Amino acid sequence: MKKLICQRILLKLSGEALMSESGGNIDSEIITNLALDVKALCDQGLQVGLVIGGGNILRGAQQSSKGYGRVASDHMGMLATVINALAMQDTLESIGQPTDLMSALKIEQVCEEYHYRKAIAALEKNKVVIFAAGIGSPFFTTDTAASLRAIEINAQLLIKATNVKGIYSADPNKDPNAVFYPQLTYNEAIDQRLNVMDTTALILCNDHDLPMRIMNIFEPNALMALMQGEEIGSYIKRG
Repeated sequence: MKKLICQRILLKLSGEALMSESGGNIDSEIITNLALDVKALCDQGLQVGLVIGGGNILRGAQQSSKGYGRVASDHMGMLATVINALAMQDTLESIGQPTDLMSALKIEQVCEEYHYRKAIAALEKNKVVIFAAGIGSPFFTTDTAASLRAIEINAQLLIKATNVKGIYSADPNKDPNAVFYPQLTYNEAIDQRLNVMDTTALILCNDHDLPMRIMNIFEPNALMALMQGEEIGSYIKRG
């Protein structure tokens, strides 16, 4: 096997990535395939942190638009991420990959309370650490949570998994003339409003010199190829 390009990563998955084509909230085949990809990395010695959104179940912003208060809506969204995190934890452990599930909200019956030192210690024991419930506060997205957790655990790379090749000037599924960007700076992504991640997440990464890779998670063996040095997706760096 080729040498891996880094030792520790944070992988951000959207909740929608877990959905079946028929609209089911969590597709067991999809989540199993994702878990197998993650385990393959761990088997090569890579330390993996994982943040999963909750959009396949509920989005806080959408609930707020329906008349619920924003704080309550965002807490509902955080709980949706816990459901996805539990599903991923159980799937990973069913294929023999040890995990720790840490929540920014206190849910002691199902999740350990998050602390960055405990997370780092677990990663060093080759456990996948799954971070649930965002940062535990309303008004912040799971994109921001992924950036913050990556910085706290000293990840060398933040990977945002999507269903397209990487960053485009427009939605490539809607605009055939959309331009692909193989590399950008965070300032360029912010200035051009490319909707890569929310602005808070991008600023955090820029300020802490944390590079990010945007890639199609559903391409076979893409994660492993990326970790072995292949140029996959779009790369964002400080600038």
